[in-house]
Amino acid sequence: MSFDLVLFGGTGDLAWRKLMPALFQAFRHGSLPEGGRIIGVARDNLTDDAYRELIQSRFAAVEGAKRPSPEEFKQFASMLYFQRMDLSKPEDYAKLGELLKQRNADTVVMYLATAPGLFTQAVEQLAVAGLNGPHVRLVLEKPLGHDLASNREINSAVRKVLTEQQVFRIDHYLGKPSVQNLFAMRFGNALFEPIWRREYIANIQITIGEDLGVEKRGAFYDQTGALRDMVQNHALQLVCALGMEPPINAHADAIRDEKLKVLRALKPWTAESIGMHAIRGQYTAGTAYGERVQGYRDEPGVDPESRTETFVALRTEIANWRWAGVPLYIRTGKRLGSRDARIEVSFRETPHAIYRAPVNAANKLVINLQPKDGLELHLLAQAQDKRQRNGDRHAGPQLAPVQLDLDFDKRFGTERVGAYERLLLDVIDGRLNLFVRSDEQEEAWRWVEPLIDSWASDGAPRPYAAGTWGPSASSAMIARDGYAWGEEQ
Repeated sequence: MSFDLVLFGGTGDLAWRKLMPALFQAFRHGSLPEGGRIIGVARDNLTDDAYRELIQSRFAAVEGAKRPSPEEFKQFASMLYFQRMDLSKPEDYAKLGELLKQRNADTVVMYLATAPGLFTQAVEQLAVAGLNGPHVRLVLEKPLGHDLASNREINSAVRKVLTEQQVFRIDHYLGKPSVQNLFAMRFGNALFEPIWRREYIANIQITIGEDLGVEKRGAFYDQTGALRDMVQNHALQLVCALGMEPPINAHADAIRDEKLKVLRALKPWTAESIGMHAIRGQYTAGTAYGERVQGYRDEPGVDPESRTETFVALRTEIANWRWAGVPLYIRTGKRLGSRDARIEVSFRETPHAIYRAPVNAANKLVINLQPKDGLELHLLAQAQDKRQRNGDRHAGPQLAPVQLDLDFDKRFGTERVGAYERLLLDVIDGRLNLFVRSDEQEEAWRWVEPLIDSWASDGAPRPYAAGTWGPSASSAMIARDGYAWGEEQ
């Protein structure tokens, strides 16, 4: 199958940091279909050879094992081309159309790795140039809008010129092997599904922690914030994977229908619940990696008076028959204690205690997302204490924590496929299972919009020192239910 992948924003940060390395890995693994072209599009005045040299220089910053040898890059570079293009000029779209018609590939992928404000204009101009035929697939990188209205505007513009089956709204978290294993764990095994409900589960925690600050993205991040950057998309997709009913089959719409039901079942926000169950914070100067780091307001590109949140902690519930009454906690932020993304599913305690158990000793399933990838099942086993060994028959049996640790990186090692690699191959093959449908996305925006509106008129976020796990109010919020965040247990 021949394909052309047109990468709008082909010289941008996402292109060289994520997309090109992912495409190279697919090439190295033999998964990238032969007879393909990767066409970088940007306003830079580059020749094909100059573009290849630029990408090769960027690969120097890629993780060692993923870095191509000179011979490997020479072979990969034969697929790379460049087209100078100003997205505001209709004539440039016509030139792109002429380039694509030179060989009429079976599949044409348009990947918009550009500023979201250009999406609507780009999609409309692609249609004017006749670049919206049935063999065309459009990839839209997040964020798709900054609120519900802007998201609907983008979806409406796309819907006028392309069918839903041609649109791939990408959320790279869905491409992570650990997230795919979450689906496999639930729907490929008979062990968990019978107990995956309110009668057995006490609470669920989702943590997406980053130890880095905003780096060079200060200007972008200051207009976005943690709620839009992480909760509206990544965190809510994890909520869907955890909370959805088993789909009738593995087809894309069957899966996305069930995810949509979860989003619609999330408890809506009220003024009272926002005050009690929604915490936002902003990091101040602190310590990271053993070194002193500056606060968010001192980062390049950030307003010195900024009220943008770099931390969010939420408590919600999925209000349906399976999950009613089970608190669901979401936490994400920059400059936290470590880079750690995980899901913790805590099960209810035994109804009648006949053993002496440690405090907070309930069973727990931990789904590690990053940097570790795998499952931990926390159990209790009988321990031999001194009184038992000395023959004290009046001392009840003592329990001690043990765990089963399933490390997917060790088990699958070289077979593992990265998130963007998996998703790009799925786009080329036309598989929509790991992509977000427009009604899903709009429902997610509808749920977070009351928070956006409330925080826009609220005061400054709560401060927290860099290198900690956010404002103390986050711990207080979960403590009101009698629980604690994972690292505090």
